[in-house]
Amino acid sequence: MRHTDFDLEPFRQASDARGAWQVVTTLTPVAALWSVVAWLGRAGLALPGLVVSLLPVLALLVLFSARTFSLMHDCGHNALFRSRWLNRLVGFLFGVINAIPQHPWSRGHAFHHRHNGNWERYQGPSALVTLARYQALSPRQRWWYGVLRQPLMLLPGGFFYLVIKPRLALLLGSGEFILSLARRFGEAFSARGWRALAALPALVRDHRSSHWYTSGELADLIANNVLVLASWLAMAHWLGAGLFWSTYALVMGCSAAIFICIFFVQHNFADTYAHGSADWNPLSGAVEGSSNLELPALLHWFSADIGFHSIHHLCERIPNYRLRACHERNAHLLSGARRLRLADIPGCFAYILWDDTNQRLTTLAEAEASMVTVAVAGA
Repeated sequence: MRHTDFDLEPFRQASDARGAWQVVTTLTPVAALWSVVAWLGRAGLALPGLVVSLLPVLALLVLFSARTFSLMHDCGHNALFRSRWLNRLVGFLFGVINAIPQHPWSRGHAFHHRHNGNWERYQGPSALVTLARYQALSPRQRWWYGVLRQPLMLLPGGFFYLVIKPRLALLLGSGEFILSLARRFGEAFSARGWRALAALPALVRDHRSSHWYTSGELADLIANNVLVLASWLAMAHWLGAGLFWSTYALVMGCSAAIFICIFFVQHNFADTYAHGSADWNPLSGAVEGSSNLELPALLHWFSADIGFHSIHHLCERIPNYRLRACHERNAHLLSGARRLRLADIPGCFAYILWDDTNQRLTTLAEAEASMVTVAVAGA
């Protein structure tokens, strides 16, 4: 099978009208739901009544927030709209809503697309290690490795990923820049005296941060942080700090947990394509290294049809609103792609080790069993 066997080209064309409609039909309910939160907060309800009244609103906010992330993902692939600038603008807006800088995130996500199925280059959202490296860890380290990759960690991990990590990246990156500049300027001053001032622009330009890779990423990180912090202040003023943060933390944590979960199970499953660089095949990575989620129609809508994931990896420029049709057109070529139902999702979280010798993902239980076998054989 070759990439040219797939009929993809007719589905690549984005529609500004359909993209705009998706934005409107996503952001309007989000605004309306936050207005309902404000109304309930002013209704004078006792705490138990307020909590019960908020539950359905929170559930809808979580789903719509997950959809805003999916649409931001489309913008990062320049797929939601025809023009690059419109994808960039709307993607940035969705990044503010999701509290994550869209441009750096999309560049990192593009790395995943370039190396999907090559577990030597990209180890997934859980930063998997090889079986051999895991077995070399101490018992306590192995225990922590498993704990940090439990599904229950999706909620706190999701909250950290959206709400804390981008703020921390700017703070740590700024501190790193100041310390690096002071050190390098000090070295230049020791050698050249005040003439070292002339080298300042070059010292600034040549700085390499471990928290961003380009000046464009830095600009997006700064702009996102400024607008996100401003929105937090405005929302806290409107709703009251207690109501806003209790609602916002739950919504962000749960919506992040949903899309991290979806992203995880679309590549971590039994018999997924898991090769190293030497014999990695991009086509096999797209088809055999990506699962296709069979979801209820409503969940397909909220996830912007990202469940048709093999097609998405075969051509990332196909807009979400054409993925289903493209999948159906090429279904006869996707027999090697794994199909997952909701009931299959929990089992995927067991596959958190890469067995690079046998080129497959494996489980902690299998790893521990093999260690026992080796120990018994050596006794």
